[in-house]
Amino acid sequence: MCDDHNNSGKETGFSRGLTSYGDRGFSIYLRRSFASSMGYSRQMLDRPIVGIAHSASGFNNCHRHFPEMIEAVKRGVLAAGALPVEFPTISLGEVFLSPTSLKFRNLMSMDVEEMTRAQPMDSVVLLGGCDKTVPAQLMGAASAGLPSIQLVAGPMSTSRHRGERLGACTDCRRFWQRYRAGDVDDQGIGEVEKRLASTSGTCAVMGTASTMASLAEAIGMMPAGSAAIPAVDADRLRMAEETGRLAVQLIGTDRTPRKIITEKALENGVRILMAIGGSTNAIIHLAAIAGRLGVKIDLNRMNEISDTTPVLVDLKPTGAAYMEDLHAAGGIPAVMRELKHLLHLDCETITGETIGDRIQAADPWVDRNVVKSFYAPIRESGGLLALFGNMAPRGAIIKRSAADPNLFEKTGRAVVFTSLQDLAARIDDPDLDVTADDFLVLQNAGPLSDAAMPEAGYIPIPAKLARAGVKDMVRISDARMSGTAYGTIVLHVAPDAASGGPIGLIRNGDSIALSVKDHSIRLLVSDEELETRRAERTIEKRPALRGYDMLYRDHVLQADEGCDFDFLQSRPASSSHIRS
Repeated sequence: MCDDHNNSGKETGFSRGLTSYGDRGFSIYLRRSFASSMGYSRQMLDRPIVGIAHSASGFNNCHRHFPEMIEAVKRGVLAAGALPVEFPTISLGEVFLSPTSLKFRNLMSMDVEEMTRAQPMDSVVLLGGCDKTVPAQLMGAASAGLPSIQLVAGPMSTSRHRGERLGACTDCRRFWQRYRAGDVDDQGIGEVEKRLASTSGTCAVMGTASTMASLAEAIGMMPAGSAAIPAVDADRLRMAEETGRLAVQLIGTDRTPRKIITEKALENGVRILMAIGGSTNAIIHLAAIAGRLGVKIDLNRMNEISDTTPVLVDLKPTGAAYMEDLHAAGGIPAVMRELKHLLHLDCETITGETIGDRIQAADPWVDRNVVKSFYAPIRESGGLLALFGNMAPRGAIIKRSAADPNLFEKTGRAVVFTSLQDLAARIDDPDLDVTADDFLVLQNAGPLSDAAMPEAGYIPIPAKLARAGVKDMVRISDARMSGTAYGTIVLHVAPDAASGGPIGLIRNGDSIALSVKDHSIRLLVSDEELETRRAERTIEKRPALRGYDMLYRDHVLQADEGCDFDFLQSRPASSSHIRS
């Protein structure tokens, strides 16, 4: 009977991480017996193993092409001399989960971590795509500590409707806004519904899925040029095959996520996030990934990066193009080349070269219609910004690249909705006391609320204002919004209302001052009045149903710490951060 070892003498393949029976020889014998039942030859049983952790599911339209991608990964693994073994994990189809997919991101990360650690594999390919799957996989892999490489689904290709190019999901929101305003009728919205997402893959714009794919490449966890390849393109399958080959090269090396996802690499990721006009959700996910490695995403440092990084990518929702156009334009390497003087070029990547090496090796051609020059940007400063003030002492996020600059320096009257239910009941009430100059405020939609921080921060324009032609107004909440959304929207207010945060103290008629220039969001109410309100308010611990809901309620962190579970983060010895 063969005992599998690599050149360093460590156990590999099916001899790795044996099931405990009190007899090591029996454990190997029994495992190989059961593996033989799957038709593996003795030669295959002796090979090292590449695990393929994938999130295919009938409840995840983005991943319906994964069977073909998995086969391509297997080709690469087999050609490089190892044995590919796929295994499923939880899948998080963004629009199919209630109350919201973010609530289950940590559960998926635990699944990825534990199954990667518990099953015999020498390296792992992480195959995901939809919004929360890639962050969950990177979080789990960071904690598991095995050499890992990310592979993403790729974006959908665009569709056509009456001569207009469409792609989920910025166009989804644009048409829904027109429907609410009465510009599109029931038949028209029904026709659009069928054309918005017509291929496999993730949203066709720079939403959260595309943002996280771009950042996974930027921080070095994916091969160069792999983020933007369309899901249905043959290049996507070739990249899958190459990823399988690279996963074999990782076996026996120290190129684990901890080696790749360093503080400098994360800073590169934040820099690219600003330049691509990426999703606000990325800040939460980067904070969670960083927290698994004992690193903190500093929102003040994020602002410094944002203020010195122009928006260079002309993609929806901040521009006009789609992800397939970014791939054709040169992809993330083209963006990184423009920022070369601002990046940490010595950061190592999962493929062995440095970020500087990648930029040097990339095709110098670029389509300037999509990726602008550093010296002729779309916007002079980065897409995202953190705001601070007495109503957001731990920060809030605004996507200024998708907002109306005319609203950046403004004071408005608060129109408060105390919950999602209250919002749904009153937002279209013709008697709602609201004007276009008011600030809409949504409370109790943060991580500790019943809603578990859904993408409800994209508060709809009240129907009577929408019909009057109002396209944007200031909206504030402790919720999130989709990366495909747009508008002057302040999100992730921390601490959230459900944990006792000051956003829960805002009342109808209060004045709020927003200043993007000063990075501030302030409630213009005296400290004495706020203390009176705080003393009058009762914060009751949200009742938990059972099981995972109880785990979530008792351990979820605030938005500035990534909404991870406190017990999953790797905290440095000097850390003094506490949970609100």
